[in-house]
Amino acid sequence: MEPALRAGVRRAVGLSPVHPPRSHPGNPRASGASKRLERKPPPVVRPEGSELLFGVAPCALALARARRGLFRLFLQPSSGSRRAVTAELALQAAARGVPVQRVRRRELDALCRGHVHQGVCLEATPLRFKSLEEAEKPDVGGEERAKPRPVWLVLEHIQDPMNLGALLRSAYFLGVDRVVTSQRNSCPLTPTVSKASSGVMEVFDVYSTDDLRSFLKAKSAEGWELVGTVSKPEDVEDVPVISCLEFRWNKPVILVIGSEGDGLSLETQLLCHRMLTIPPGRALHPGIESLNVSVATGILLHSICSQKLRHGD
Repeated sequence: MEPALRAGVRRAVGLSPVHPPRSHPGNPRASGASKRLERKPPPVVRPEGSELLFGVAPCALALARARRGLFRLFLQPSSGSRRAVTAELALQAAARGVPVQRVRRRELDALCRGHVHQGVCLEATPLRFKSLEEAEKPDVGGEERAKPRPVWLVLEHIQDPMNLGALLRSAYFLGVDRVVTSQRNSCPLTPTVSKASSGVMEVFDVYSTDDLRSFLKAKSAEGWELVGTVSKPEDVEDVPVISCLEFRWNKPVILVIGSEGDGLSLETQLLCHRMLTIPPGRALHPGIESLNVSVATGILLHSICSQKLRHGD
């Protein structure tokens, strides 16, 4: 049927003319719904020089200790047991005068660039390494010097933030008195390190030095025993190598750990009094003859610190 004839028929039977669907501007309700769907959250403007901690433990401990400058706490709406956790964090933030901003998960995902945030992020100033000069102040380290056998962990060129975080967590848990890292070619104290340490970085001071070998020589001259670690004894010359199970000590000790790929540098090896190995529990297939640096360090620290506990230090 022709369009004109069809229109005439409709008028004859009393039907309304057919109109094309109205656009949203003619329908306020539909227009509002569309705007709600298309509305994007405003971008979060961060203070210059700030960083974003993520995860419940790092954020909770950073709020509790307040060693950082604190700007803003971001919380994702939650339910169940997590709701109680976020409520407690909000109370901690309020007590510190830190604003709380409720955001959706996708906003947190974008802020954290895909890291696992557990619905919590904290905007804060970065944490820095402490200098060894600070460690020698009268009000710092007095308790350590009074101990007959302190244990220090020294890290040479640890570059992976996950490894550094795991090392700090083990050192804190097992009773290490101090951690010192080389300044060059080493990972800084990033939010990823804090998350990997389960927040230990927020409560445990980490020191650094730009001259690791001079520091080790000075501690050796003071009577400290320097022990390194190696996975293949045949790779070591001029330094005695023993199993960590045979190691006994009666003086202050420094465990020196090398980088993930290359281990201790030759110059640092030669400063050590002994090198420790971890005996394997089976014959090892070629190519898988070593442990991850944080796992190996945990085993060695447990071997040493368990002696410390037995002697009541």
